[in-house]
Amino acid sequence: MLKTLRQIASVGIVTEPPPRADASLRVREGLQEHLRAVLGRALCIRHIDAGSCNGCELEIHALSNPIYNLEGLGIRFVASPRHADLLLVTGPVSKHMAIALRRTYEATPDPKLVVALGDCGCTGGIFGESYASCGRVSNVIPVDVAVPGCPPTPTRILEGILAAIAHVSVKRPGAVPATADQSGTTEP
Repeated sequence: MLKTLRQIASVGIVTEPPPRADASLRVREGLQEHLRAVLGRALCIRHIDAGSCNGCELEIHALSNPIYNLEGLGIRFVASPRHADLLLVTGPVSKHMAIALRRTYEATPDPKLVVALGDCGCTGGIFGESYASCGRVSNVIPVDVAVPGCPPTPTRILEGILAAIAHVSVKRPGAVPATADQSGTTEP
Protein backbone atom coordinates (compact mmCIF):
# COMPACT_ATOMS: atom_id res chain seq x y z
CA MET A 1 0.00 0.00 0.00
CA LEU A 2 2.79 2.40 0.92
CA LYS A 3 4.54 1.66 -2.38
CA THR A 4 1.36 2.57 -4.32
CA LEU A 5 0.95 5.84 -2.40
CA ARG A 6 4.57 6.81 -3.13
CA GLN A 7 4.04 6.12 -6.83
CA ILE A 8 0.90 8.25 -6.86
CA ALA A 9 2.73 11.10 -5.12
CA SER A 10 5.68 10.93 -7.52
CA VAL A 11 3.60 10.82 -10.73
CA GLY A 12 1.08 13.51 -9.80
CA ILE A 13 -2.06 14.40 -11.74
CA VAL A 14 -2.03 12.99 -15.28
CA THR A 15 -5.50 13.92 -16.50
CA GLU A 16 -6.00 16.53 -19.19
CA PRO A 17 -7.43 19.92 -18.30
CA PRO A 18 -11.14 20.39 -19.04
CA PRO A 19 -12.02 21.92 -22.43
CA ARG A 20 -12.96 25.57 -22.73
CA ALA A 21 -16.64 26.44 -22.86
CA ASP A 22 -18.04 26.93 -26.37
CA ALA A 23 -20.44 29.89 -26.39
CA SER A 24 -21.91 28.81 -29.75
CA LEU A 25 -23.47 25.75 -28.08
CA ARG A 26 -25.41 27.83 -25.55
CA VAL A 27 -29.13 27.29 -26.19
CA ARG A 28 -30.76 28.00 -22.86
CA GLU A 29 -31.03 31.77 -23.27
CA GLY A 30 -34.33 32.65 -24.91
CA LEU A 31 -35.25 29.09 -25.91
CA GLN A 32 -38.34 28.85 -23.68
CA GLU A 33 -39.64 32.15 -25.03
CA HIS A 34 -39.00 30.97 -28.58
CA LEU A 35 -40.87 27.69 -27.96
CA ARG A 36 -43.82 29.55 -26.47
CA ALA A 37 -43.88 31.99 -29.41
CA VAL A 38 -43.81 29.19 -32.00
CA LEU A 39 -45.86 26.49 -30.28
CA GLY A 40 -47.68 28.34 -27.52
CA ARG A 41 -46.42 25.77 -24.98
CA ALA A 42 -43.58 23.33 -24.27
CA LEU A 43 -42.33 21.12 -27.09
CA CYS A 44 -43.61 17.57 -26.61
CA ILE A 45 -41.57 14.72 -28.11
CA ARG A 46 -42.62 11.11 -28.68
CA HIS A 47 -39.65 8.78 -29.08
CA ILE A 48 -40.06 5.73 -31.32
CA ASP A 49 -37.55 2.88 -31.46
CA ALA A 50 -38.11 1.40 -34.92
CA GLY A 51 -35.48 -1.33 -34.55
CA SER A 52 -32.30 0.26 -33.21
CA CYS A 53 -29.43 -1.23 -31.23
CA ASN A 54 -30.22 1.16 -28.29
CA GLY A 55 -27.06 3.24 -28.81
CA CYS A 56 -29.14 6.27 -29.80
CA GLU A 57 -31.52 5.66 -26.90
CA LEU A 58 -28.64 5.94 -24.41
CA GLU A 59 -27.78 9.34 -25.86
CA ILE A 60 -31.45 10.40 -25.77
CA HIS A 61 -31.63 9.44 -22.09
CA ALA A 62 -28.53 11.57 -21.48
CA LEU A 63 -30.57 14.61 -22.60
CA SER A 64 -32.55 14.33 -19.34
CA ASN A 65 -29.50 14.46 -17.08
CA PRO A 66 -28.47 17.68 -15.27
CA ILE A 67 -25.89 18.58 -17.92
CA TYR A 68 -28.40 18.96 -20.78
CA ASN A 69 -31.59 19.38 -18.69
CA LEU A 70 -34.12 19.09 -21.49
CA GLU A 71 -37.07 19.72 -19.15
CA GLY A 72 -35.48 22.98 -18.05
CA LEU A 73 -35.37 24.08 -21.70
CA GLY A 74 -39.13 23.58 -22.08
CA ILE A 75 -38.82 20.30 -24.01
CA ARG A 76 -40.35 17.10 -22.65
CA PHE A 77 -41.07 13.53 -23.67
CA VAL A 78 -44.65 12.27 -23.74
CA ALA A 79 -46.06 8.74 -23.77
CA SER A 80 -48.72 9.28 -26.42
CA PRO A 81 -48.30 10.47 -30.01
CA ARG A 82 -51.62 12.31 -29.61
CA HIS A 83 -49.84 14.76 -27.27
CA ALA A 84 -46.66 15.07 -29.35
CA ASP A 85 -45.42 17.85 -31.61
CA LEU A 86 -42.30 15.98 -32.74
CA LEU A 87 -41.51 12.33 -33.40
CA LEU A 88 -37.93 11.27 -32.60
CA VAL A 89 -37.30 8.03 -34.52
CA THR A 90 -34.24 5.80 -34.04
CA GLY A 91 -32.98 2.76 -35.88
CA PRO A 92 -33.62 1.25 -39.29
CA VAL A 93 -37.33 0.58 -39.62
CA SER A 94 -37.87 -3.15 -39.30
CA LYS A 95 -40.68 -4.65 -41.40
CA HIS A 96 -42.64 -5.40 -38.23
CA MET A 97 -42.34 -1.78 -37.00
CA ALA A 98 -43.33 -0.11 -40.29
CA ILE A 99 -47.07 -0.33 -39.61
CA ALA A 100 -46.66 0.85 -36.00
CA LEU A 101 -44.51 3.78 -37.16
CA ARG A 102 -47.10 4.81 -39.78
CA ARG A 103 -49.91 4.58 -37.21
CA THR A 104 -47.94 6.65 -34.73
CA TYR A 105 -47.26 9.25 -37.43
CA GLU A 106 -50.96 9.37 -38.34
CA ALA A 107 -51.96 9.69 -34.66
CA THR A 108 -49.71 12.72 -34.17
CA PRO A 109 -51.66 15.97 -34.64
CA ASP A 110 -50.83 18.24 -37.58
CA PRO A 111 -48.50 19.95 -38.19
CA LYS A 112 -46.05 17.30 -37.04
CA LEU A 113 -42.27 17.21 -37.11
CA VAL A 114 -40.12 14.10 -37.58
CA VAL A 115 -36.45 13.82 -36.62
CA ALA A 116 -34.55 10.69 -37.74
CA LEU A 117 -31.64 9.86 -35.43
CA GLY A 118 -28.43 7.98 -36.07
CA ASP A 119 -26.92 6.54 -39.20
CA CYS A 120 -29.52 3.77 -39.20
CA GLY A 121 -32.44 6.22 -39.07
CA CYS A 122 -30.90 8.49 -41.72
CA THR A 123 -29.57 5.96 -44.24
CA GLY A 124 -30.44 2.49 -42.98
CA GLY A 125 -26.91 2.12 -41.61
CA ILE A 126 -25.26 -1.28 -41.89
CA PHE A 127 -28.67 -2.93 -42.21
CA GLY A 128 -29.91 -1.04 -45.29
CA GLU A 129 -32.98 -2.42 -47.02
CA SER A 130 -33.48 -6.16 -46.79
CA TYR A 131 -36.08 -8.85 -46.21
CA ALA A 132 -36.31 -7.72 -42.54
CA SER A 133 -35.68 -3.97 -42.84
CA CYS A 134 -37.36 -1.10 -44.67
CA GLY A 135 -34.13 0.88 -44.26
CA ARG A 136 -34.14 4.57 -43.36
CA VAL A 137 -37.08 6.28 -41.67
CA SER A 138 -37.88 8.40 -44.74
CA ASN A 139 -38.80 5.21 -46.61
CA VAL A 140 -41.82 4.88 -44.29
CA ILE A 141 -42.77 8.42 -43.15
CA PRO A 142 -41.68 11.93 -44.18
CA VAL A 143 -38.62 13.22 -42.28
CA ASP A 144 -37.95 16.90 -41.53
CA VAL A 145 -34.47 16.65 -39.97
CA ALA A 146 -31.88 13.85 -40.12
CA VAL A 147 -29.20 13.70 -37.41
CA PRO A 148 -26.37 11.34 -38.48
CA GLY A 149 -23.94 9.66 -36.13
CA CYS A 150 -23.46 6.24 -34.61
CA PRO A 151 -24.75 7.28 -32.14
CA PRO A 152 -25.09 11.06 -32.36
CA THR A 153 -24.01 12.97 -29.26
CA PRO A 154 -26.67 14.50 -26.98
CA THR A 155 -25.57 17.95 -28.17
CA ARG A 156 -26.05 16.93 -31.80
CA ILE A 157 -29.48 15.46 -31.00
CA LEU A 158 -30.48 18.72 -29.31
CA GLU A 159 -29.22 20.67 -32.34
CA GLY A 160 -31.41 18.47 -34.58
CA ILE A 161 -34.47 19.07 -32.41
CA LEU A 162 -33.80 22.82 -32.48
CA ALA A 163 -33.33 22.72 -36.26
CA ALA A 164 -36.77 21.12 -36.56
CA ILE A 165 -38.27 23.82 -34.34
CA ALA A 166 -36.61 26.53 -36.45
CA HIS A 167 -38.63 25.36 -39.46
CA VAL A 168 -41.92 24.85 -37.62
CA SER A 169 -43.09 28.36 -38.53
CA VAL A 170 -43.25 27.24 -42.17
CA LYS A 171 -45.61 24.40 -41.27
CA ARG A 172 -47.59 26.21 -38.56
CA PRO A 173 -49.53 29.21 -39.92
CA GLY A 174 -49.38 32.35 -37.80
CA ALA A 175 -46.21 31.26 -35.97
CA VAL A 176 -43.35 33.64 -35.37
CA PRO A 177 -40.53 32.98 -37.87
CA ALA A 178 -37.46 31.46 -36.24
CA THR A 179 -33.93 32.69 -36.75
CA ALA A 180 -30.59 31.12 -35.92
CA ASP A 181 -30.07 33.75 -33.21
CA GLN A 182 -33.23 32.69 -31.35
CA SER A 183 -32.42 28.98 -31.28
CA GLY A 184 -28.67 29.38 -30.96
CA THR A 185 -27.88 26.59 -33.43
CA THR A 186 -27.46 25.94 -37.09
CA GLU A 187 -28.86 23.14 -39.20
CA PRO A 188 -27.10 19.79 -38.89
